Amino acid sequence: MEPIQITNHSLFFPSGRLLARTKTNLVVLHHTGGAAGEDPDAAQIDAMHRRLGWSGIGYHYLIRKDGTIEEGRPAFAVGAHAEGVNAQSLGVALCGNFCEEEPTAAQIESTAMLLAMLSATFGVEPDRTHIVGHRDLMATACPGDALYERMDEIIGKAIWYCEQ
Repeated sequence: MEPIQITNHSLFFPSGRLLARTKTNLVVLHHTGGAAGEDPDAAQIDAMHRRLGWSGIGYHYLIRKDGTIEEGRPAFAVGAHAEGVNAQSLGVALCGNFCEEEPTAAQIESTAMLLAMLSATFGVEPDRTHIVGHRDLMATACPGDALYERMDEIIGKAIWYCEQ
């Protein structure tokens, strides 16, 4: 598999405010929600999450509408994206409100490539047991029907990328 490009905004996290994850056995897919068509970058999500009193962006990766993958919370750290499983999971959010709009083809492809990379890096199996939608864990519409209905396709593409 060819390396994928991940944009790093060098978001600042105060020393001692992040805990290291001791295991990684789950990837949780999210949508950013908001108004249809919105495409916030990681710095904007970081600012929004800080206003909520968090240490910064809760997602580890953000996938923009053009397929750009941005780093959020450092991959080594416990996230703040899915209560109850943050200590064992990575959070990946796609920009958009997939209750109202479709993810872009570029987002689908980048998500699959990112999942393949996370599988290789962290040993997370690319299957529906280990890659889940936020709604699989709690009562929420996230990641929206339009993304949730494409999860099998995304995971299938991720498996293909793993084999390359």
